Amino acid sequence: QVQLVESGGGLVQAGGSLRLSCAASGSIFRVNTMGWYRQVPGKQRELVATISSGGSTNYADSVKGRFTISRDNAKNTVFVQMNSLKPEDTAVYYCALTRLGITTWGQGTQVTVSS
Repeated sequence: QVQLVESGGGLVQAGGSLRLSCAASGSIFRVNTMGWYRQVPGKQRELVATISSGGSTNYADSVKGRFTISRDNAKNTVFVQMNSLKPEDTAVYYCALTRLGITTWGQGTQVTVSS
């Protein structure tokens, strides 16, 4: 079983920055993909960014050039540095870990960007 604990959400003005962290514990295999997704009420959860255990990254077009995902494999932690935030980035951000085809989700952390 895998547990994910997110931190770092909050309220920020447009143009500001936030850094989200997600620590994983439990039955974590060395080969996995961690990432961030976000969801607003009434819409489907969408990809923000993912990073494999080997360091390969994937970003949604809407965040390319503004967000940077990274991970510390020794600490089983994934981060996303979010710069130049926009009001449309407002959402609940969820951490995810996928291994052996199974995805585990964190509880979510609210990010609110005021205009």
